[in-house]
Amino acid sequence: MSSVPALPDRRSGRVLAGAQAGLIAAALLVLVLSGATGPADVSLTESVQIVTGHLVPGLPWMSDGSLTPLQDQAVWQFRLPRTLLAGLAGAGLALAGTLMQAVVRNPLAEPYILGVSAGAGLGAVSVITLGSAALAGVTLSTAAFAGALAATAAVYLLARLDGVLAPTRMILAGVALGSLLSAVTSYLTLTTEAQNVFSVLFFLLGSVSAAGMDDLAIPAGALAAVTVFALARARALNALLVGDESATALGLNVSRLRAQLMIAAALLTGAIVSVSGGIGFVGLVVPHTARILVGADHRRMLPIAVLGGAVFLMVCDLLARTVAAPAEIPLGIITAIVGAPFFLWLIRRGHAGRAGMDR
Repeated sequence: MSSVPALPDRRSGRVLAGAQAGLIAAALLVLVLSGATGPADVSLTESVQIVTGHLVPGLPWMSDGSLTPLQDQAVWQFRLPRTLLAGLAGAGLALAGTLMQAVVRNPLAEPYILGVSAGAGLGAVSVITLGSAALAGVTLSTAAFAGALAATAAVYLLARLDGVLAPTRMILAGVALGSLLSAVTSYLTLTTEAQNVFSVLFFLLGSVSAAGMDDLAIPAGALAAVTVFALARARALNALLVGDESATALGLNVSRLRAQLMIAAALLTGAIVSVSGGIGFVGLVVPHTARILVGADHRRMLPIAVLGGAVFLMVCDLLARTVAAPAEIPLGIITAIVGAPFFLWLIRRGHAGRAGMDR
């Protein structure tokens, strides 16, 4: 891959380092704020003490009675897992969106547009409405994961033309398949028992409210694996942006690379949707913002997209818990309310070219 050139670097290393440091600091700040936000009264200092007390054994404030069991339970068992899951989901969806945009060379590509999220949603809703027993004991997470993979396989097969994966056909196939799967999901929702409807709608709009520490393993593992894979293929991703003929001339097997990237994005999306439900706009907005900050070179943009997606969804989850308290708003509503105006602002401010939106 040494023969594949990177895109011109138009951002200094100082900007990249500053963006990474800023996003890491923002993630830590939101984590602390989240621990201190909720019905149980916990201060920012106590939130930090509880988290560090569980990570570092023997700290005095964990046993001197200054922290109550209710505070400890609220932060460690409820608030921290949901914030961490929001971060993992945001990072994963941003990364999946980045990969899909490179695969189809279209800045509007993301898991929702290509039907991957619709497949995962149908799998999960089938378990909610029909029951796990009717589906041979398949769990909700497994069904969502299988649905994402099945949708990806269908889009991949429909998009092949004479043995070549055609980006335009992939988008059209994804939109059509996503509409079909969404229609089936709507039918299952309308025909299910009334007590299941709320669970279905809340899942389809996304939520991390029921997250526990056990829910973090699958999305964390998928995110780590796909991040390593994407960074290793960053120069190849750059080559895809200059066109198939140029990439092929540089020694890339374009069809095989696209298939690998689609499978990786589907695996990641399935793992995320299976534990957080359907959350839109993250995979669309965050990659564009990352390109504006550090340029289009995937070696620099990928880490920013991952960190930015994590911070974005962590902030959205904090808003979902607070803006209508004590009621909670599904995450998909918050991401649309926040993401859509921001996306339009980017276009209005003339950042479309820098973000790759005017291709």
